[in-house]
Amino acid sequence: MKNEEVIEKINEFLVEEFEVEAERIVPEANLKETLELDSLDYIDLVVVIESNFSFKVKPEDFVNIQSFQDFYDYVISRVNSKELV
Repeated sequence: MKNEEVIEKINEFLVEEFEVEAERIVPEANLKETLELDSLDYIDLVVVIESNFSFKVKPEDFVNIQSFQDFYDYVISRVNSKELV
């Protein structure tokens, strides 16, 4: 899967799942603030990632994710590593 396809898929489910305007999802924006995430929302986010990209997410994976770009990079790296196996 190409990086652009991963980002497009992520943005689609973020808009749908978290009811955020697509224009607010920009690489440099803060993920938590833009999506107004609380602890339960993170669980929803993990479930959506796992179901859309077929890999398991560990809570500690989110420690360094601040921006949407961090989030994209994380998912892309996990998708790419999965495809290499």
